[in-house]
Amino acid sequence: MLPLLKTIERLACLVFAMQISLTMASDSIQDAVMKDEPRLFGIFKQLHQNPELAFMEFETASLVAKELAANNFEVISGIGNTGVVGILKNGEGPVVLFRADMDGLPIKEATDLSYKSTAYKEDRFGQTLPVMHACGHDAHTTWLIGMAKQLNQHRDKWAGTAILLAQPAEEIIEGAKAMVADGLYDRIPKPDIIISAHTIPVIPAGVMAIREGRRMAGTDQIDVHIHGFGGHGSTPHATKDPVMMGVMAVQGYQTIVSRMLDQSQPAVLTVGAFQAGDTNNIIPDKATLKVNLRWYNKLERKQLIEGIKAVTDNVAEMYGVPEDRMPEYDMKGYAIPVVNADAADVGRARQAMIKAIGDGRVAPGLPPLMGSEDFQMLAEPFPDARILFIEVGSGKADVYKNLVEKGQYPEGLNHTPKFAVERPAIATGTLALSAVVMEFLSK
Repeated sequence: MLPLLKTIERLACLVFAMQISLTMASDSIQDAVMKDEPRLFGIFKQLHQNPELAFMEFETASLVAKELAANNFEVISGIGNTGVVGILKNGEGPVVLFRADMDGLPIKEATDLSYKSTAYKEDRFGQTLPVMHACGHDAHTTWLIGMAKQLNQHRDKWAGTAILLAQPAEEIIEGAKAMVADGLYDRIPKPDIIISAHTIPVIPAGVMAIREGRRMAGTDQIDVHIHGFGGHGSTPHATKDPVMMGVMAVQGYQTIVSRMLDQSQPAVLTVGAFQAGDTNNIIPDKATLKVNLRWYNKLERKQLIEGIKAVTDNVAEMYGVPEDRMPEYDMKGYAIPVVNADAADVGRARQAMIKAIGDGRVAPGLPPLMGSEDFQMLAEPFPDARILFIEVGSGKADVYKNLVEKGQYPEGLNHTPKFAVERPAIATGTLALSAVVMEFLSK
C-alpha cells in the first residue's frame, strides 16, 4: 500500500496546487471541459439537491434525456422503468457504451454543504423517506451529461457509435438487469466495450485511478423470513419465538465465512436489518433478516447461500417449527463481480487519461474492494463483451495519506450522511472519462 500512498500523495499535491486550472495542456477538449465546468457544477448541485430513489428517478431521467437530445443523441427513455439511453452515430467503427447510475439512497444528509439535500421522496413501495446522493451518483450522471457535449462537439476525434446509458436502481443491484430484461439490446447495437466509473472518497479529487483484475465484489441481497407462533410475552413457552430463532441464526451465520469458506478467498456476510414485532409484551409470529453477501468466486457464493439456509432451517427445526412454516428465502438483487480482465484495455485507458489530465494525476487503482456494482450485469447477454471500470477520486487532498498512515477514514464514506464529492472531481471525471471513451472510438 505504501508505494500507492506515495503516488497518490504526490498527485494530490499537484492537483490541489493547480485546482483544476487552465494551466493544463492547451488542447481543445481540455479547454472545452474547463469552459463547461461552471455549467456542469451547477447541474451537479441541482442533482444533489434533488435525489431520487431506485426506479423513481423520473426528474433525473428527464434531465438526462433533455441533455442528450440537445447534443444530437437519439434518445430512448423508459427502459427498465426509468433508464435512458442516448445513441450518437459517427460513421463506421466500434460501439462503445458508457454507463452512469442515477439513484440516491434513503439517508438524511448531515453535511454542511450550501446545496445539501433536504428532500423526502416516495420509494417504489409508497414509503416517504429522506434521500441524499451518498454514493456519488449525482457526479456520475453529471459526467455523462458533460461527455455528451464533448462527444458531439469533437466528432472529428472519433468514429463509430457512442452509447451513453443512464441506469436506475444501482443501489438495490437491480437496475442493470431490469434494463436488459426490458429489451435494452433490442434497441441498441451490441457494445464492443462497456465502461463505467465511480467516485472514490479515499482518493483525492482531481486524481483518476485504474487497475487490472478484480475491482468490486459480486453481491446478493437476501430476505430471510422466519415463521413462528406468537403469543403473550409472559408465556414464551407457549410460543415458538421467531425473535430468538433470528438471534440464533444471525450468530450462526458468522461461522459460515470463518469456518466454511476458503480463507484465501474474500467474502463478507452482513445482516443489515432484523425486523420483528411492534411492542414490548407480544412475541410476534414472524421475523425478517435482511442479509447482504459479497464474494468474488461462484463457489463461495454457493457456499454462502447454502450455509444461510442450513443454519436457519436447523434453528427452526430445533424449535420444532412445522414443515409448512419453515423459513422462506427471498432472493433479491444479484450482481457478478466487476473485473478489468483485459490488460490491454486498462493500458489504453490509462494512456488516454494521462494525455488528457497529465501523467502526474493518474494513479494505480486501489486493491480489490468488497463493495459491489451491478454495471457488469449489462454485459451478461454478451460474455465476450469487454468491461472497464475506472476510479475517480472525490475526497479531500489528505484522505489517502490519513487512511494509510493514521488508519483514519474520511468522515464521509460512501453510504453515510456526510458523504460529499469535492468539486474538482466534476471536471476531472468529465475530461478523463471523455478521453477514455474517445480512445476506444478512435479513428
